[in-house]
Order: sequence, then structure tokens, then C-alpha cells
Amino acid sequence: MALKVLSALDVAKTQYYHFKAIIIAGMGLFTDSYDLFCIPLIMEMIGRIYYPKVNENIGDNWKTWFNVPTVIQATLIGVALLGAMIGQLVFGRLGDRVGRRRVYGISLVMMVVGSIGCGFSLSKLTSMVFVSLGLFRFVLGTGIGGDYPLSATIMAEFANKRTRGAFIAGVFSMQGFGILWSSLVTMIVCSVFEASANKNELTKPSDLAPSVNVAPVPSESDLAWRLILMIGAIPAAMTYYWRMKMPETARFTALVEKNMLQAAKDIGKVMNVPLSTIQEDLEMMNTPNTRAALSNTYPFFSREFFRRHGRDLVAASVNWFLIDIVFYSLNLFQYHVFSGHMIHKSNMNIYQDALQMAKFQALVAICSTIPGYFATVYMIDYVGRVKIQAAGFFFMAVSLFSAAKVNTVGWKSDPGVGVIILYGLAFFFSNFGPNTTTFIVPAELFPARFRATCHGISGAVGKLGAIIGSIGFMWVSRDPPRGVGVSDTLMVMGGVCGLGFFVTYFFTRETMGRSLEENENVDDLTGVCFVRFWPNKCWAKRNEINNG
Repeated sequence: MALKVLSALDVAKTQYYHFKAIIIAGMGLFTDSYDLFCIPLIMEMIGRIYYPKVNENIGDNWKTWFNVPTVIQATLIGVALLGAMIGQLVFGRLGDRVGRRRVYGISLVMMVVGSIGCGFSLSKLTSMVFVSLGLFRFVLGTGIGGDYPLSATIMAEFANKRTRGAFIAGVFSMQGFGILWSSLVTMIVCSVFEASANKNELTKPSDLAPSVNVAPVPSESDLAWRLILMIGAIPAAMTYYWRMKMPETARFTALVEKNMLQAAKDIGKVMNVPLSTIQEDLEMMNTPNTRAALSNTYPFFSREFFRRHGRDLVAASVNWFLIDIVFYSLNLFQYHVFSGHMIHKSNMNIYQDALQMAKFQALVAICSTIPGYFATVYMIDYVGRVKIQAAGFFFMAVSLFSAAKVNTVGWKSDPGVGVIILYGLAFFFSNFGPNTTTFIVPAELFPARFRATCHGISGAVGKLGAIIGSIGFMWVSRDPPRGVGVSDTLMVMGGVCGLGFFVTYFFTRETMGRSLEENENVDDLTGVCFVRFWPNKCWAKRNEINNG
């Protein structure tokens, strides 16, 4: 038998606190996606405000009108993702050393400060506006990064083993609502500012006299994009109190701090499990599973750690790295997919331009992103993590290869309805697949002493892939001959998904239906052979021979 306090968690019925924990933990992921995905929208406004020059000589090549230089866009995206990498590593380690709850609020405070700070400028100079925005986006990214390992670990350690995958997926699914909320807020803010603006100031570039090459914008438009960014602080701030009221997880208290009675008391405060049924019996401290859970004293990154968990850590990190390359590229690819259905920039004012982008982003969220998350929540504890992840990578690859075949145009032309449908399928299977499961699996595979740290490492490697995917895509999608063709770009993304399928199938271990402690000790031969199913087959064959 295992520790009673942990057994009680594993078999506890789904109750109110589980759903409350999903909301409390999920608000960090909600804020994360809001702040990361509102950037392409406000870049439409920033380009109009700080780069208002109209070049009539470029004609139909309207994508280059009012564009913030690629190097600035890449930097603003990169600093947020770099901050997320650092946050995942630092807060993940602190979560295992100090405690999940004690550092949980710090990451949230950084997210609130970063969101509000993005709305301020150190100076009115254009260069300083971007320096200030980059600085606070780094702070914001650090808080976002810290939230990943803590939210996943806390939810995993509170959940029962029967529905643990759905609960963690539920936390991560808040990302989809954050994306939708960023679109809705942008549409609302732009609509309000447009309705209250002086109509004489809402000049469309097509209305300018031939001798005028600068498109004026309303003076208050500089406030609109700042307001959109600052609103991102509201959901995070609203959950700060409840995060501070959450008890420490029983697994950290019992297995790391080794305080069994306190773990039982903490769980009794928030879940309908009587203290008398989970108080530790001293005789149980001598059972094999209990000894295994409490005797794992090998240090982090030691030879024993790599023997037991090296393959799992590498597999989780590589899978996350590969999906983030494609996922962040797909988000930037959205502009090209819908280019044929967008109104020419010359026929829109500043608010209509941003509102148009927000509508298409909301459409993708409603039709593809959120349904993908819901499908994962519903299926993951029936189908399993590995099958969903492998299938997601596979169908993403099929969709992207097919889109590359169907596409016959360049970056400045309408790719057609076929590419739009295939793009939506790729996005759906990224969320009903590896984009969600790579968040879940690292929270279930590793011992309590290293759980947040290993999740943070996996996520940080993933954010490295996000940097490569987003910044790389911005450069390859430039005008030829400097850029790369659309079909070639899609083929590369499909190839990355194919590699993800290979790594998932051969190296990723299933965690469904087991307690976290069983996942930790599921196979002592894990490190003997790197491929996941060989050790089990060899061990089964050996037992069969010995028993025969």
C-alpha cells in the first residue's frame, strides 16, 4: 500500500475543489495566451502610429504598409519567449526547493506588473517606446514561464488518477479562451475608440491627396493599444487572493517535507476527505511502496537520476521543442492564410485594420483551437497521452504536407479555401494532440522532488523551439529572393511534425491510469534501453523464461 494521504487523493471523487483549482491555476495560462497572442493585433496599430508613411509605389503589395520593421517585431516576440524560458527554469526549481504555493504568487505578480508596464513608455521617442515595451514584455514572459511548471504540478498533485489528465488539460485549455479573449477585447476597444473618435481624424490612406504620403491617426489611438495590453493584468490579479489561499500540495508536504500529518490536514481543509481516513499509520511507513517513495534520495542530475528519468526528460523536452516550432509558426502563418479575404489596408482606418485581424483570430479560436482543447479534455483519460500525441503529430504532418501540395501561390496571394481548411485541421490537431499533451506528461512522469524542475526544463526547451519557430518564420516569409516559398515552409513544418511522431512513438512513456508514484517507479529498466517498449518486452520475456 502507498501512503494513505496520497491514496486518498488518487481515489478521491471529483468535487468542487478540483474545478476551483482548474480556474485558479488556469488563469495563469489564460493570461499567458492573452498577452502573447494580442501582440500581432496591436502591431497593426503600432505600425500605423509609429510608421505612418504610405508608399504608393508598392501598389498591391499592401502587406508592407505601416509595418513595424521585422527586427523590432522579432525582438519583441523573442524577449517575451526568452523571459518565459528563464521563468520556467527558475520557478520550476524554486517550486521543488521552496514549495509550490510559496512561489506561485510571485509568478502571478510578475505577470500583473509586466502587463501593466507594457502600457507605459519611458519616453515619447519611438525607439524608447519599443525599448520600454520590450523590457516589460521580458518581465511578463518571466512570470508566464514560471506559471507553467507550477500550474501543471499543482493540478497534477491535487487530482485523482482516474481524471488527472482531464484536469491538467482543463488548466491548459484556458489558453484557448485567452486567445479568444484577446481578440474580443481588441474588437471591443477598437470599436469604442472608433465610435468616439472625430470622424475627420479617421483618415483612410485611399482618401489622402496624391501629394500626401503620411496617413494621420487619432491622437488617442496611442492609448488604445496600451489599454489592450494592460487589460491582460485583470484576470491574473483577480485570482491572486485565491492562489495565496491554496494549501501546499499533499505530495510536496508528504514526500519532500515528509510531514504526513500536515499533508492530511491541508487536504482535509479543501477536499471532502475526513482526516481520520487519511492520517498516517506508523506501521505503513514500512511498506515497499512507501519506502520507495521516501527513499529516493539521489540528487538531481546524478547518474541515478539519468538512469531512472533521463529518457523521459529528453523525450518530454524534444516533443515540446518540436511542437512549439510548428505551433508558433502556424500562428504567424494565419496572416497569409486569410490574406485573400482581408480588406486592403488603404481602405481601412487604424481601428478597422486591427479589428479585422482580431476577427480572423477569433474565428480560428472558435472553430479550431478551443474544440481541439475540449477534445483532449474529453478523450485523454480514455485514449491515453501517447496515442493522442502521436496521432496529433501525424495528422498535423498530413495536413501541412497536403497544404503544401495544394498551395500554388506566394506570400502575397490568396492561397485558396483548401489551404484554409487544411490550416484549420493542423491547428485542431495541434491542440487535440501535442500542444496539450506536452504540458501534461512532464507533470506526471517525475518524482515529487523534481517534478516542477523537470517540467520547467521541458517547457524551457519548448520555448527555445518557439523562438526558432516564430522568429525563423518571420524571416523565411519575407519577399523573395531573401525569403522561402510558402510550400517549402509548409513542408518543413510537416517534417518537424513527422519527427515529433517518431519521438513520441518510440520514446514517450504512457502515464494514464496510474498514480504519480507508480509512474515514477513504473520500470527500473527504463534507462537500460532508450526506446520505451524494448525494456518492457525484454523484462517480460525474461520473467516468462524464469517462470516457465
